[in-house]
Amino acid sequence: MSDVTPLVSKVFVLENASEALGHIKQFCDQNRLIGLKVIYASNIMAILNSNVDLGAILLAEDYCDSLDNTIDLARQINRARPELPIVLRRTSPATFDELSEKQRKLFCATYTIDDLSPLKKVIDEYIFSLVYPNALVRGISDITVSALANQFKHLKASAQTPYIVRDRIIFGEVFSLIPLASSWCRGHMMLQAEESAILDILGFDELTNEENPANFRTVNNVLGEVTNLVWGSFKTHFIAIDDPGPGSTSEVPMVINHQHKYISFGSENPHLCFKYTLADESKDYCISIYQWFVFNLYWSPEDFKEIKASVDDFVDSGELELF
Repeated sequence: MSDVTPLVSKVFVLENASEALGHIKQFCDQNRLIGLKVIYASNIMAILNSNVDLGAILLAEDYCDSLDNTIDLARQINRARPELPIVLRRTSPATFDELSEKQRKLFCATYTIDDLSPLKKVIDEYIFSLVYPNALVRGISDITVSALANQFKHLKASAQTPYIVRDRIIFGEVFSLIPLASSWCRGHMMLQAEESAILDILGFDELTNEENPANFRTVNNVLGEVTNLVWGSFKTHFIAIDDPGPGSTSEVPMVINHQHKYISFGSENPHLCFKYTLADESKDYCISIYQWFVFNLYWSPEDFKEIKASVDDFVDSGELELF
């Protein structure tokens, strides 16, 4: 199997003790984590109710002055983002002593600064539990940048470092979904964007060959076209023509709550995520598009093989054209 890509993930660090913060920062640096520390505690819930995508929350037992108040905060966090694991830092020892059964269920584990091994176990189990081949991650990024550049020719498309999230929060107002199925994976790809941002860069849309201003249907069509281009390239690069397809036909329901910008694919697995930017450097203007890969139905990375595509394959997928 290909080498594994060193993916990253963001964690929310709710901690006041400077000594503990130093240890946690070192831990994050060593374990591919990006620690985010809130400046004002009063803003915690507002931040969690926004589009900040996270892998876990690290909460000190004395963050809210007392354990009872900290547990109350954990309860609010769990109510707002139940998919995020909360890890409780104890002063000593790393147990759930003093907590009721109901309170214990708010946390996936405890740890102390003197022993970070329970925290490492949580990160491995809840965030980096799935292996993603390097050729797959690199290839997804390359083909999506190519698809975006093809659709938005007057903008510069680029990709940021891929990362892992456990969040279920949707970015923007419009998203596209397409199923993925092969002998080594089964799930969905999702593209997410802000409608107003895309409308701003489309203006009078040359893609429609019309003089009317672009509208939400134009945004739908553009995002759908990018999705088709990525899926076509994905098949060309990663799914052989004679691939027998998935052996399982099991399905799980997806749940979408528009009011809370929430989507669930019926699985506890984390999502492989990519963030792309489309920039107009002459106008200092930039928008973001997010991409999720959710292998919620089947995942067997040891069976993954990168396909060495021929020129004919690129023509068939639409990446090259004859003239």
